[in-house]
Amino acid sequence: MTAAQAQRTVEAIWRIESARLIAGLVRMVRDVGLAEDLAQDALVAALEQWPTSGVPDNPGAWLMTIAKRRAIDTFRRERRLERKQEELGRELEIAQSTEPPELEAAIDGDDVGDDLLRLIFIACHPVLSTEARVALTLRLLGGLTTPEIARAFLVPEPTVAQRIVRAKRTLADKQVPFEVPSGPERAGRLSSVLEVLYLIFNEGYSATAGDDWVRPALCEEALRLGRVLAELTPREAEVHGLVALMEIQASRLRSRIGPSGEPVLLLDQDRATWDQLLIRRGLAALDRAEAIGDAPGPYLVQAAIAACHARARTAEQTDWARIAALYQVLIELIPSPVVELNRAVALAMAYGPAAGLEVVDALTEEPSLREYHLLPSVRGDLLARLGRYDEARTELERAASLTRNNRERDLLLQRADECARDAVSAR
Repeated sequence: MTAAQAQRTVEAIWRIESARLIAGLVRMVRDVGLAEDLAQDALVAALEQWPTSGVPDNPGAWLMTIAKRRAIDTFRRERRLERKQEELGRELEIAQSTEPPELEAAIDGDDVGDDLLRLIFIACHPVLSTEARVALTLRLLGGLTTPEIARAFLVPEPTVAQRIVRAKRTLADKQVPFEVPSGPERAGRLSSVLEVLYLIFNEGYSATAGDDWVRPALCEEALRLGRVLAELTPREAEVHGLVALMEIQASRLRSRIGPSGEPVLLLDQDRATWDQLLIRRGLAALDRAEAIGDAPGPYLVQAAIAACHARARTAEQTDWARIAALYQVLIELIPSPVVELNRAVALAMAYGPAAGLEVVDALTEEPSLREYHLLPSVRGDLLARLGRYDEARTELERAASLTRNNRERDLLLQRADECARDAVSAR
């Protein structure tokens, strides 16, 4: 195996095994920063040794064994071995053994699922800023490097590195326990986890800035982590609701961009290209969420909205009246002017543009939407449908000035030009 081949192999294995590796190490050393350092040491060892020795039969267990040996060496150097003797005694025996069954036990034990769940709750802990939670989740659970995270969110590498360092320091300073919360705290912490996963997914589904309209890799990572979380928390309806929402939304990713990377809006998409496997998975997850019997939460309601689109064979068959009603339910759960704007779109589709414009006009005084480009974008569309082309062009040009995504800006300006031509034709 060449060095290049070994590096590609190690990177692929790292993406698969790193979360379980770090989770198991955090349980041992009770320190997220140290656990990641130990995992990185094992990664370096693999890069050094596998080109000559070959990839072991159980690479995950091999990495865990190396990392545990490094942990023992670290505690020995810091003269803390005696304090950790009882805790690490069993791990030391595993680390010194090379028998495959014991190696598998090192990483495939019964508590791996618990370790992963604990790590998810730590990485998404509310004590961290939202940006820090996103970066730490992608680093610890997604196995992404700092440059990869920086590229995904279009921020400088030093900024991402600083967020990760500060996050690990904050977790240590606040002495955040390595445990799955229970009782009322669990619900609050779980909502933080779901928020982080949905933020990652949305940034991939509709990039806020840059030259790309979508970034599928982020959607795939959020969906993968959501599926893992659903397996670890089978009785949490909102987890299944979020997975259902992401599965159905992800089914449209290929249809959202044209041949040159330009955005393709929902009503213009070729529904024959929607991924039917993802839609079936999403609808199954929605069924699981509803079968639990809990009162619908925000993610479950949003999944039900997405399901309305997925079930419609054509745009004309979409049940917009039901979508508008579901948005009303969502507003009662999470009052938000953005949700109200989405309801306005559904009302316009169900009952005509005037019905939607009435709601949108009421939102123009909302301070939180003053710089939100989708407000003038939606208003421009509704005005155009009512034949008020000059007003529509002004709104779409304003929307273009507010967005930070280059692809979206081009689309908005194109629509503004169409309104200008329509205005001339109408005179």
